[in-house]
Amino acid sequence: MGPCCALRWAALAGCLLAVRGCVTCDDRVKAALESLEKEYLPSHLEAQHHKNVMKRVHEALKQFEDQPFKEESYMGVLDENYLDQVAWSFLKDLKRITDSDVKGELFVKELFWMVQQQKEQFVRMAAQFQQEAYCPNKCGTMLQVMIWCSTCKKQIHPCRKSKECGERKVDVHLLEDMILDCKLPWHQASQGLTDYSFYRVWVNKSETLLAKGKEPFLTKTSASPEDAGSYRCELGTVSSGPATIIHFQVTVLPLKAKEEEQPPNVVVNTEGNAGEAIPASPGSSSPTLQPPQPESMLRNRLVGLLICCIAVLIAGVATAMLCRGKGITKTQSSHLDLDEKASSSKTSQKAAD
Repeated sequence: MGPCCALRWAALAGCLLAVRGCVTCDDRVKAALESLEKEYLPSHLEAQHHKNVMKRVHEALKQFEDQPFKEESYMGVLDENYLDQVAWSFLKDLKRITDSDVKGELFVKELFWMVQQQKEQFVRMAAQFQQEAYCPNKCGTMLQVMIWCSTCKKQIHPCRKSKECGERKVDVHLLEDMILDCKLPWHQASQGLTDYSFYRVWVNKSETLLAKGKEPFLTKTSASPEDAGSYRCELGTVSSGPATIIHFQVTVLPLKAKEEEQPPNVVVNTEGNAGEAIPASPGSSSPTLQPPQPESMLRNRLVGLLICCIAVLIAGVATAMLCRGKGITKTQSSHLDLDEKASSSKTSQKAAD
């Protein structure tokens, strides 16, 4: 590899010097770059180029942050979640190059092309962070943990907006539970929050503390007309005063009407025709007829079949006995006829003699 190749490296790296980023704040990226220098380069690039290539790689990565500060696209910070995504993208592409076992000038081209692509990816991720995750609170004071790309330091940034987060209307029926919900979506992500405090606000603007603790809900069982009125919830912080203040206006509605009664129960009419049913009288304790269960239906059928078989058997036995009796009677009658004929013949013989 000659001077032309060295000039090409300089040109490729030079176009990256206008950008820096948080990617080198991730320990996994630092370890991957160290492995690249000590394990991959010795067998894939001439020794005299190692130092120069790694120097330009580090400079290019450190300068990812060098872009205009705009509230909608970049403010020089990321949170841990977005830094993890940026680092993972870089590590994935670097592994793709090393797994390909590319060497020499082709390796240098692939490496700096990958860094250029990661610059563009970082710009997109930084803009997404600004739009979706940078100070997401619409009201109140959120203490957000951020990482400064220029120093890699992790610090708490106060996102200060109006502490008043509006008023919520709450309607509850008489004797139902009254629930006041003071939680906002960003509360869980904020640092330095303390307790939720719920106050009853009276007509003369005085207040009575009702509850204080980590739970963002206030529950009052069996609401009564006296519970109607104004309430206030305040979420505290360790040092910056209230994080949020939410007001509630509670209205206690009349007792909720009961649901329509079910149709009257149906009982079997034991005095009428078989299978006929009559409605039960109001207040009757007769149970409601339930649809027959498969087991009960099968049992009934088996019992009926058994009864039929027994009836058929009895009828068969009776028929056999009756037929046998008739046969005996006919035999006896035949014998009598023969005896009479014999007797008559003997009588006629005697008369002839």
